[in-house]
Amino acid sequence: MLTTAALLATVPLVLTKGLRRLQLSLAKHRSLAGHSRMAKRVARLLPGYSYDENRFFAVDDAPVDIQALRKAGFARLSASLKAMAPQTLALTADTREGLSDLQFTGRYRVPFQFSEHARQHLPVGAFWAEASGVELTDLDGNRYLDLTGSYGVNVFGVDFYKACMREGAELGSSLGPVLGGYHPCVARNVARLRELSGLDEVSFHMSGTEAVMQAVRLARYHTGKHHLVRFTGAYHGWWEDVQPGPGNPLPPRETYTLKDMDSDTLRVLRTRTDIACVLVNPLQALHPNSNAPGDSTLVDGSRKAGFDRAAYTAWLQQLRDVCTQRGIVLIFDEVFVGFRLAMGGAQAYFGVKADMVVYGKTLGGGLPVGVVCGKQHLMQRFKPDRPADICFARGTFNAHPYVMGAMDAFLTHLHTPEVQAIYTGLDERWLTRASAFNQALADVGAPLQVRAMSSIWTVVYTQPSRYHWMLQYYLREAGLALSWVGTGRFIFSLNYTDADMAEVTRRLVNACQRMQADGWWWVGEHTSHRSMQRNILKEMVLYRFSRKR
Repeated sequence: MLTTAALLATVPLVLTKGLRRLQLSLAKHRSLAGHSRMAKRVARLLPGYSYDENRFFAVDDAPVDIQALRKAGFARLSASLKAMAPQTLALTADTREGLSDLQFTGRYRVPFQFSEHARQHLPVGAFWAEASGVELTDLDGNRYLDLTGSYGVNVFGVDFYKACMREGAELGSSLGPVLGGYHPCVARNVARLRELSGLDEVSFHMSGTEAVMQAVRLARYHTGKHHLVRFTGAYHGWWEDVQPGPGNPLPPRETYTLKDMDSDTLRVLRTRTDIACVLVNPLQALHPNSNAPGDSTLVDGSRKAGFDRAAYTAWLQQLRDVCTQRGIVLIFDEVFVGFRLAMGGAQAYFGVKADMVVYGKTLGGGLPVGVVCGKQHLMQRFKPDRPADICFARGTFNAHPYVMGAMDAFLTHLHTPEVQAIYTGLDERWLTRASAFNQALADVGAPLQVRAMSSIWTVVYTQPSRYHWMLQYYLREAGLALSWVGTGRFIFSLNYTDADMAEVTRRLVNACQRMQADGWWWVGEHTSHRSMQRNILKEMVLYRFSRKR
């Protein structure tokens, strides 16, 4: 049995562990997004159900005349979308059965209760025939202004990347698929990436996800610690350690998901001894502590976004200081924002140096790539005094000649006067465009505004509604191409002119006016975000326990 003295000796240890546990809990965001285990439990409990046709148009208890407007508008919109692109839609329908990605994106384009009816009547094509300038052309010849940005790849415009891909293919054709050794252009790429990143060494990978995996792996290897810190809502790829909530079949293991821009997080970093690295996705500056915005989560219209450059810069500086003090590796994941905010990326834009930086997407000049740049002592994959202690990473297709050729072309064009001119006044240009865009929306009384981080925009809504997600279909009808997340993110390539932006504004305003006229933005006298949330929760409980409304 333990003596009294022994028991008393354990008290400080128990209290210390308890304090650290409390500090960790306080540093997690109060929402489910900050509590991975709880989020997974809730996801398992959430019932799947769909509104029937009548309920679809009246879920907010709109009066009969508004329901009639919605039904008529829905029928017209459905017929219009089908008539616009019969070939594109037919090929999409034929392919969906064998392509899992299409099944997923189609099902999660809108809130799940509306999804079945929307999929049946509001088809969205998945195929493009051509891209040029700022436009995409579908198989039926319809031309759309591109707001997808190819998920972040398209920084300088599709014609820029077509040229990089052609030049890369020509450069790499002498080697073809020879792997293991390097095309001479790799040496140029390494030198320029070292200069751009301000870091010592470079490694090449096949995707951004793979590059993030390697950066975390090396941080753990060299620090001897296991845990990584990521921030609530941040995306770093689809692998287990960085996606610990819903969407990952495994429970969170050695990952702490903490609050962005919060002193409780800094306290955890200062006091724990098990943290190898901190992962930062600078895109989170647009929507701190929130998941990536998408129309599938627009259940009431309370989506928030906003970019405060000064505040986020101060936060990154605080992170840099505490990571330096505690020997924690600070990793910037610039797979999405790299080369979009500034030529030197987020490091240059915010004036904060990372220990490792991960690039991808656009850096490949239009071809798939992931890159890790880091300090010499972190990039080394072996320990000279322990020859069997290595950190292996060597993918077969790393540094493929065609990919390296396209990267060489990208980095060459990046330094031309034409591209350098794009960076001049970049923030001011896009801030002016966002302000003009918001004014145009306000002038017609549309219940939405945009929040911008340079050329990356998110739509936020100024009133509650269960039907905000419908706007994506009106925008597609108006000739605006969106990614599958709908109005959650507009990504403009930097070759958009003022005239192009004026046309985007005109089309979007017209789409808003049509949606307004069709009754989707009707608001009841006592409607609020809170009342909608309560009604949805009540509805879910009823379906969960009775399986019927």
